[in-house]
Amino acid sequence: MTIPNSNQHNSRGPLLSVALLGTGPMGAPIARNILAHQIPLTLWNRTPQKARAIAGATVAATPANAAREIVVTVLPDLPQVEALLHGEHGLLKGWKDARIHHPILIIHGTVSPVAVANFAKDCLQNWGVTVLDAPLSGGTIGAEEGRLSIMAGGPAEAFERVAPLFETYSTTAVWFGETGAGSTVKACNQIVVAATVTALAEAMALAAATGLDLEKVQRVLAGGLANSEVLTQKGKRWIDQDFHGGGSAKNQLKDLNFIAETAGHTGLKLPLATCLRSAFANMLAAGDGDLDHTGIYRTIRT
Repeated sequence: MTIPNSNQHNSRGPLLSVALLGTGPMGAPIARNILAHQIPLTLWNRTPQKARAIAGATVAATPANAAREIVVTVLPDLPQVEALLHGEHGLLKGWKDARIHHPILIIHGTVSPVAVANFAKDCLQNWGVTVLDAPLSGGTIGAEEGRLSIMAGGPAEAFERVAPLFETYSTTAVWFGETGAGSTVKACNQIVVAATVTALAEAMALAAATGLDLEKVQRVLAGGLANSEVLTQKGKRWIDQDFHGGGSAKNQLKDLNFIAETAGHTGLKLPLATCLRSAFANMLAAGDGDLDHTGIYRTIRT
């Protein structure tokens, strides 16, 4: 793909001024990919040193100072995004001072589809802010390599406006409908991820309990129908028994809670998702919530 500079035009029009808030494990590589495509970028992070470590960007002291026409947030949940809006140092004040009347706020975190739809309605009605919920799939490796998948909800014209930006750090970006639709797709994605992680953890637990070589077992799984991106990216964790860092179990449970909430609104019963929710609740109860979700292996083996 050829990505336009911010001052160039393309079939969707010129790219607008861009800021990214949240330079954690996902936000930092996303920022580096945006900058690699010669798009000027303003960064803000609660811990400023993390933002300053990204070469080539402008670092803002407050969210207000980072208010741009497009603001990308890469934060864990919706409350963290809402907290950036108000007050003397908030985005709303920044947009007002900069005379940006119709900004686009992109939410890349995994959030409640119900809550983000209500949030988007309030933002548009009260402040003229268009919200796109655009959760990500692909993990930190996908972010580093610029091959994330983005599932988006919100006004179609806003999605078209930011699509060139998405192309700098994703290989797939699909619009699904109104705000909340992207998060519903992410809920579908997370059922599969949580199930695959847990299934592989059970397989590794069974292999270990019977004295098998986990590396050899994984080699066989990878050669057949049991292969998956989870096995490719995370298989070594079970071999090394290293579950630190990565996508946390507490975030996996958060996602499963959103899945239960969304299913409840439709009257749908999801037996597998319900079992997975219980399994990860047990993992958190055991004190392992900060471990990578592959650490469910420890709960299974207990």
